[in-house]
Amino acid sequence: MKTKIAFVTGGFSGEAEISYKSAITFEKNIDKEKYELYKIDITIDGWFYEMPNGNKIEVNKNDFSILIEDEIITFDAVLIGIHGTPGEDGKLQGYFDMLRIPYTSCDCATSAITFNKRYTVAVAAASGINVSNSVLLFKNNFKSPDERVKNLKFPVFVKPNNGGSSIGMSKVNAPSEELGKAIEKAFKEDNQVLVEEFIEGREFTIGVFKAKGEIIALPITEIISKNDFFDFEAKYHGASNEITPAQVDESVAEQVKSEAIKVYRVFNCKGIIRIDFIYNEKNKKLFMLEINTVPGQSEASVVPQQVKKIGWTLTEFYTALLEECLHN
Repeated sequence: MKTKIAFVTGGFSGEAEISYKSAITFEKNIDKEKYELYKIDITIDGWFYEMPNGNKIEVNKNDFSILIEDEIITFDAVLIGIHGTPGEDGKLQGYFDMLRIPYTSCDCATSAITFNKRYTVAVAAASGINVSNSVLLFKNNFKSPDERVKNLKFPVFVKPNNGGSSIGMSKVNAPSEELGKAIEKAFKEDNQVLVEEFIEGREFTIGVFKAKGEIIALPITEIISKNDFFDFEAKYHGASNEITPAQVDESVAEQVKSEAIKVYRVFNCKGIIRIDFIYNEKNKKLFMLEINTVPGQSEASVVPQQVKKIGWTLTEFYTALLEECLHN
């Protein structure tokens, strides 16, 4: 009998667009000989399984099951493919924990912490991981942005504190009215806004996952944005060059991989994550930017590129993630 896997996609945020792109890659590459896959679309309007004939069946949220022709279908595990809320911020993880259904991503606590950029850098800094200086603004609880950021060095990045895909992110080069506009833009995406110092250097991103109990760091990708920074357009609409593996000295590559594995352990991660770093060549220092606990799997995403560079197929990779989830 095949193992029944619920593959969840969609979500409640603007990142649903990316989730649906990742869904295409998952569906193409899951081992259909081994797993019986059911795609569950989770939206604000409801949770549904779409039949091959187009009919939609609503999920029973009491036990996360579906009813097909008088047969109740329950699942052995969940493959989480939702970027943003509720699949990346711990909400679904807590729900599945209560139902005792294993899933492929980090647990509830880790997902919630890493989804909050400020909490992420606080935990990282306390663990000896280099991060940028930053200030957190709350929508209904701050007066002058200039006063709050006066101790930061410009340029700064202004971004929603929760979320990913660089939605709502801006770079501000000097104290000016542009800072207020950038903060206003970010507040449209989140009630918390992070303002952090720009670090000059090369941008690297690396996938890390666990298989058969071993933490594996994938080859490093260097991101060279055609825009001023690695924004949504650069990430998903081709406005960047992604070099995999990155052309760096072996000592730098080892530093990135070692720090990535340390991050994975410090945050008690599970499944596949992607960590973004900046390497300042002048000071030879590596800074962690953020952690993505449900990294993109679309054709434009870096993790599939990195997986192929170690000689694995995506089918082998997704099988490894599911087996780790099912048996550990």
